[in-house]
Amino acid sequence: MSPHKGHARLVSDARTHTRNAWLAALAKHAETEALPDSLHSSRTRHYDFASRDEIRAIQDEKLAALTPFLYENSQFYRRRFDRLGLLPIDIQSVEDLSRWPVVTKEEMSLDADQHPPYGSYLTIGLAEWQDRGWMQFSTSGSTGRPRVFRYTHADRQLWVWANARALHAMGIGRGDAVFLIGGFGPHVWLWGVYETLIQMRLAVIPGGGLDGTARARIVERLQPSVIACTPSYALYLGRVLQDLGLDPAASSVRKLFLGGEPALGIEATRTRIESLWNARIVEFYGCTEASPHVGGFSCPYSARAGQAPFTHLLEDVQIWETVDGQDYRAVAPGQRGLTVCTSLNSESSPQLRFLVGDYTTFDRSTCECGRSHVRALGSFVGRADDVINLRGVKFFPSQIEEAIRSVSGTGDEFEIILDTNDDGLDIMTIRVEHPEHATPADWHDRIAGAVRSRCEVRADVEILAPKTLPKTEFKARRVNDRRVGRRA
Repeated sequence: MSPHKGHARLVSDARTHTRNAWLAALAKHAETEALPDSLHSSRTRHYDFASRDEIRAIQDEKLAALTPFLYENSQFYRRRFDRLGLLPIDIQSVEDLSRWPVVTKEEMSLDADQHPPYGSYLTIGLAEWQDRGWMQFSTSGSTGRPRVFRYTHADRQLWVWANARALHAMGIGRGDAVFLIGGFGPHVWLWGVYETLIQMRLAVIPGGGLDGTARARIVERLQPSVIACTPSYALYLGRVLQDLGLDPAASSVRKLFLGGEPALGIEATRTRIESLWNARIVEFYGCTEASPHVGGFSCPYSARAGQAPFTHLLEDVQIWETVDGQDYRAVAPGQRGLTVCTSLNSESSPQLRFLVGDYTTFDRSTCECGRSHVRALGSFVGRADDVINLRGVKFFPSQIEEAIRSVSGTGDEFEIILDTNDDGLDIMTIRVEHPEHATPADWHDRIAGAVRSRCEVRADVEILAPKTLPKTEFKARRVNDRRVGRRA
């Protein structure tokens, strides 16, 4: 055998050996063959209510198998290990993670540009994809060129079990009929939910490819108990029902299963949606890169009157951290920081310390529901990428949303326009619908005051007639940034 062939065989053997070890570690701590019965098994309940020491032991065991797998099967990670002067054995436990700088979206996007079309951060190549590929997804592209991710059937099975545990915690189960409303394009959330509902043997009503009126008639005739959609679409569909002379609050819908945008953590939005439908919001949180299945989810105690909302996270399948927004160093327990996720539940994309980038505060005390995994206090209200910097003042679009919806009578749609005036000053105009648009002065002052009190910034407000702004049918795009230097 030539030296070249011998080296190639060693490389191939290392890739196969580490992949097998990683898949074995995943299989050891998953129960993917017996849904929905496994949701009630003592084993699954043990994972949901495991002690902090048990959770840490599972994380350490998976990490010890993950780092060699990444090194041998992802060129992106091999180059990064080598550049940092680290070996896979240097990161074998949660305590070692601080040695590994966070992976940012910008770093991943640069890799995708240099190694099109998939980048080199995934751990499956063409051969694995053709052998056992399941589905391909991509990011939204809101912070740059969309990044593409290929997932295998092993990923699908792991996702289903994690998602099913979350759905079970949210109170979605046998007896429910779930109306899935989405475009079913290359975005992850509803595809994973669909697979999970099928494996849980729940009734599903497909809602893709229909307009608002057709979907409203499905709610009226087929009487789903759960609607899965974005928060913006929940508002839109409720208004369509009202326009048809139907009352969404009197419908069969008892849970609104929301994802894609913040809802639970924005009190005015949560109140508006729940009042419109007379239904409880339950919510998924995650990202395509490191948490394509459920990252965060609700429980019956997540949003109660008189207390701040919170979101559960699954720590046996992901390691969650919060870091400082400037230097990305870990923040002290109980302090607010940006979310970082290490995926311990994927063959194709088990990213190591990926900066998801939502601000929150973590609490690792046991919930009233009995779950011992970390909770995000205040839930999630926006990613660092979404922050608006206006004349040195930083705030989230969700703060503007909270301000607008705290004023009585405002419509569901609004637009934030950022522009530069003739004097070179960056300014903000908020366009809001209101039935009393003919006498706008009072409403202008109320909305501007609400914005100023929450964001400490002055804004002009334009009061529009109802149904002036385009209706949001899926994920909302509220910010139109036309400032000098930012225009395409």
